[in-house]
Amino acid sequence: MLMDDHARGTVLVVDDEPTITEVVARYLERAGYRTRIAADGPRAIEMATTQRPDLVLLDLMLPGLDGLEVMRRLRELDRDRIAVILLTAKGDESDRVIGLRLGADDYVVKPFSPAELVARVDAVLRRIDTSPDQEAPIELEDMTIDPSSRQVFIRGEEVQLTQREFDVLLFLARHPGQVFSRNQLMDAVWQYSFYTDTSTVTVHVRRLRAKIEPDPARPRHIQTVWGVGYRFQP
Repeated sequence: MLMDDHARGTVLVVDDEPTITEVVARYLERAGYRTRIAADGPRAIEMATTQRPDLVLLDLMLPGLDGLEVMRRLRELDRDRIAVILLTAKGDESDRVIGLRLGADDYVVKPFSPAELVARVDAVLRRIDTSPDQEAPIELEDMTIDPSSRQVFIRGEEVQLTQREFDVLLFLARHPGQVFSRNQLMDAVWQYSFYTDTSTVTVHVRRLRAKIEPDPARPRHIQTVWGVGYRFQP
């Protein structure tokens, strides 16, 4: 496994199929990442706790603890919100939705292209690396969005958002009143325009509204423009 101190980041690959972990680790290492491997849920939690990775590639079907339970525990343990990409079977749509609600940053359906998986890892970690260091907070009447600390406060109380939820909110808030389609949001926030399943945008917007809107059914800030997409109203 790659142990270069100048690696682009550390990825924990969690899957009980050795063929998958070996291939994924090989591609990630070629791309410059340090990789570690766990074959079951308890081991994944132990490894993530003792040596925090930058990102976890997490299979949903695991021995010991399933991927969703592993993710719940990681979210409880990690205040810095380790990025998570789920590895799912083709028919696991309901589990994918639950995973997104729990804070997954992305998902990849098996069988997948290792090269595409590396692109997804790149996109998630690139958003962390390119976050502005000194951008002034966006101050609204009832909300403060701080790009530097990646924190959101509603009437003075901090709201816990996942990395991707924060990215969606920040992008929309930087462009108040402008309407973006789901495809445009995928391209701008997820940073790969070839990704065609835009349902994840809908899920993230729904979760955001539940966290930041007083009445999610009648959102004040993240508004739907029917037939087009979404806009942010300050």
